[in-house]
Amino acid sequence: MSAKPTPTESAVPVPLPRRLTAAAALTALEGLALVGPGIADLYTAVFGGGDSLQAATGGVTLLVLAALPLVAARGLLLGRRWSRGPALFTQLMSLPVAWMLWTAEGAMKLAGVGLALAAVAVTVLVVNQKATGALGIGPAEQAR
Repeated sequence: MSAKPTPTESAVPVPLPRRLTAAAALTALEGLALVGPGIADLYTAVFGGGDSLQAATGGVTLLVLAALPLVAARGLLLGRRWSRGPALFTQLMSLPVAWMLWTAEGAMKLAGVGLALAAVAVTVLVVNQKATGALGIGPAEQAR
């Protein structure tokens, strides 16, 4: 006896909506933006001067924080239902950071604007009806 395929398993893969792919790309970009400074802090902790414990702690924290959007982006690309929550949580946490960057001086203002635009864009993209349908979230799921 063979097992029946579940609704999420199909013989023919269904292409993801472009909105979901774009949301995954932006979410991955946010995660990758944290990886660089995290590695730089760890490098400073090992080879640089100053407070190596603070640099190591900062580096590890940034790498752990980078994991959430990276995992969420992979889930979105694979069309996993659970990935929308971490993706939205990442965007919610990005908005206060964007505000902090906006209130800073110089080029940080531009980084704040970019982060805020990315956070709003991803939020709109993942709550879109086509994206939620592709993830298996919607009115049909609520009736169960």
